[in-house]
Amino acid sequence: MKHRHPLHMLCLVASMIVLHSGVSLAKDGGRSSLPPSDLQTVRGIVKPVVEAVLASEIQALVKRMPFRDGDGFKKGALLVEFECAKYRAELASAQAELEARQKTVINNEELAGLHGIGRLEVEISQAELKKAQAAFSRAQVIVQGCRIHAPFAGRVVKTLVHPYESVNPYDDLLSIVNNQDLDIELILPSSSLRWITKNSPFSFSIDETQDAYPAVVAEIGARVDPVSQTIRVFGRFNKHPAGVLAGMSGSAKFPEGTFPAKSPFTPSTKPSSSKSSTGEQTAKK
Repeated sequence: MKHRHPLHMLCLVASMIVLHSGVSLAKDGGRSSLPPSDLQTVRGIVKPVVEAVLASEIQALVKRMPFRDGDGFKKGALLVEFECAKYRAELASAQAELEARQKTVINNEELAGLHGIGRLEVEISQAELKKAQAAFSRAQVIVQGCRIHAPFAGRVVKTLVHPYESVNPYDDLLSIVNNQDLDIELILPSSSLRWITKNSPFSFSIDETQDAYPAVVAEIGARVDPVSQTIRVFGRFNKHPAGVLAGMSGSAKFPEGTFPAKSPFTPSTKPSSSKSSTGEQTAKK
């Protein structure tokens, strides 16, 4: 029988220890092999809370667009003005028709009081008055669409038409964005639902500015993506960061201790009460 060298025996013992450690990690679900730093940093993107693509409501010629790409504007500022001489003339015609119908109704009611005409003529004139009122209201709405004002303060992202171009209803005119109210959209593993909550603090480092900004979790997505097993999480800056624009990207870092070192879930080894009662009934039978 051959005797093993002491060094060979030492290596064999070390291998068995490493193998035993690997089995222990496998039983623990491999949680110890995940470095906390990998769980703390998540990529994200800055998104505006309010943005819009304004469209035309009428068919007309673009008369004026005071703002160009990148320009800032205040709420209520004139963004687009159309050439609307035809629509204003139609409004004046509708107003004249409305006034005529009003006078007709007044005259018919007086005649009906003197038994000069029947009640049917009065009701017909009243219906014609309502029709004229509807036409006048429609003409007013069309004329109001001749000037498009800013629904909020912001900046022009892109102009999609130019002055002296003709547009049709529902044609896109320009894209605008509000850079004063920003969100941070993060994509986290669905397992993060074990520890992330609303108002969880984190810092967001933006690539373009090379600065970190304090933020908190504002909302957690309503569903988990079944394919990627991820969930969308939205954060808000504690204070509006100067120079930060929508579309910038960066990394969110959650502080130490935000998430547990290991899963709090522990499978129960006790049989449920329903199973126990079922077993008792079976035994009795």
